[in-house]
Amino acid sequence: MKRIAALSALIFAALLAYAQQTTKTASGPVLTLKETSHDFGDIRQGDVVEHVFEFTNTGNEPLIIQDVRITCGCTQPKWPKEPIMPGAKGEIKVGFNSAGKMGIQTKSLPIISNAVNDPVITFTTNVLPKNPQ
Repeated sequence: MKRIAALSALIFAALLAYAQQTTKTASGPVLTLKETSHDFGDIRQGDVVEHVFEFTNTGNEPLIIQDVRITCGCTQPKWPKEPIMPGAKGEIKVGFNSAGKMGIQTKSLPIISNAVNDPVITFTTNVLPKNPQ
């Protein structure tokens, strides 16, 4: 009986320690996006479109965005260069130039920062042929 009681107490202590560990909040900046993707729909070849991705630093330290990675020169991101304080909001503006593109285009842009998470924004569009002139 003593063994069962000792084993039960040990299991209870381990579960309690695990519960406390999982309820701790992350220490550091956290980049929380209002939305992670956008669909521009159908656009014409040569059109330039933009979308603004809003975010909040939901962490407890200043957020610094170093880069928003792109895979081609057709995508141009702009982001705040100054630190975003805890609780403050910011924007990442993404422009897409469809010149020379055709069909479905999907782009993923990893956000490189000091955040404890690794957010990625994406957009999709369908590039149609130019209007005849």
